[in-house]
Amino acid sequence: MALGPRLDLRQSQSLVMTPQLQQAIKLLTLSNLEIEAFVAGELEKNPLLESSGAEDDRFISADGVDRDVKQPTLSADIGEADTLIGQGLGEADCPLDVDHSTETFIDDGPGDRLAVQAVGSAGGGDIMPGYSGEAPDLDSFAKMEPGLQEHLMEQAGSHLSGMDILIATQLIGQIDEAGYLEANLLETAHGLSVPLYDVERVLGVIQGFDPTGVGARSLAECLALQAKEVDRYDPCMAKLLANLDLLARGALPQLRRICGVDEEDMTDMIRELRGYDPKPGLRFGGERAAPVTPDLFVNPTKEGWAIEVNATTLPRILINQSYYVELSSGTQGKAAKSWLADCLASANWLVKALDQRQKTIIKVASEIVRQQEDFFHKGVAHLKPLTLKAVAEAIEMHESTVSRVTSNKYLSCPRGLYELKYFFTSGVAAAGGDGAVSAEAVKSHIKALISTEDPQAILSDDTLVDLLRAKGMDLARRTVAKYRESMGIGSSVQRRRQKALQGKAA
Repeated sequence: MALGPRLDLRQSQSLVMTPQLQQAIKLLTLSNLEIEAFVAGELEKNPLLESSGAEDDRFISADGVDRDVKQPTLSADIGEADTLIGQGLGEADCPLDVDHSTETFIDDGPGDRLAVQAVGSAGGGDIMPGYSGEAPDLDSFAKMEPGLQEHLMEQAGSHLSGMDILIATQLIGQIDEAGYLEANLLETAHGLSVPLYDVERVLGVIQGFDPTGVGARSLAECLALQAKEVDRYDPCMAKLLANLDLLARGALPQLRRICGVDEEDMTDMIRELRGYDPKPGLRFGGERAAPVTPDLFVNPTKEGWAIEVNATTLPRILINQSYYVELSSGTQGKAAKSWLADCLASANWLVKALDQRQKTIIKVASEIVRQQEDFFHKGVAHLKPLTLKAVAEAIEMHESTVSRVTSNKYLSCPRGLYELKYFFTSGVAAAGGDGAVSAEAVKSHIKALISTEDPQAILSDDTLVDLLRAKGMDLARRTVAKYRESMGIGSSVQRRRQKALQGKAA
């Protein structure tokens, strides 16, 4: 066999993802707010892209129609309506006759209402008759209250001075949001090169600050500080706090022997403990949780369900065609023309990708609403099992596309705000063998049964299995236990002890 170079022709198939396709896939996974940040970056890089904030007739929109139409200009001496009508410009006089205090404007949907509310709140005046001009989320405009650490530092400044302030700053900085100290006092003393006694003394001062119980290193110490505040920290209470594990297990006879009290005194002590705050720092919430902005609105109509994209959170970008013509006529050199052509192609692709993204989201959401229509009418107990594959087959898309569309997207409906992933749940076989029941619906039934159980007849997992089977849900006992634990509900033994303690403390 001879060795030497040669040319061969081979035919093969391969999947190649262009940069444009990668960008379109990336846009599917982003939420509306993330899209806004992405588009802001594209506006900085591409001079042909413009935001639609300023009304300009020189632009073309996402439908590809050229908007470069010269509108007739009005000179300053044209003031009479007859003159305008004579020149065929009668519509130009209409805005002068609009009375914003009496006119009724068209409300196209939830997105428009949010926009009107936001403008009304910012302007401080009424936008529509009967509308107060206040945005629906008043918490977003509320003044931020000082956090726990700021509150403690204010008190430290008025009670301590000199080196003690430095020690207090170090300790307060290591107090978590619940009010517990996470620092090691010995390491803190070594780090500041101060005696351990000084650190313990400053900690004692901090533990006297408001709220009572702050700076504790354990639950027992936190409750002890609050008991001392109301002069209830006697030897019996100290022994009770030292054996909180027995109290959690409901071992009341053993606790009475340890504390040396009778049943009536033990009941009073438990009632006293229930009045204390185990997490005193939480009343000084730090950063307020950012509200989730819905990407879709679903509202009932006479014909069915109306699904609308939240346009208030979607940026609208346009292509400045006139600017492109101006630049292309003045460019010199192949590199400049190639760069300008790339900018135009990138702008056109981005506009089309955003439009396709919106259509895809609407298509997927419409199928989800169709599949889960009973949920929107009757509630979570009627949520059906649903998979990404079922939706993908119904709308003739790939399963990965549906997965990307439902990521980080939220849907607002009359029943509340839900992530699109919420509607995809596993199924549980029905008792009669006909169909299946959603896992979320099963959890809803379990929670309802436990919330209405008799304190004198706590429902065991086996009893729950029988009750659920009577409702048409065939589950094993271990499945019921798994669902119960996932909701943070204790076992029948734990619930019986808890209700017994509540009855004694009541």
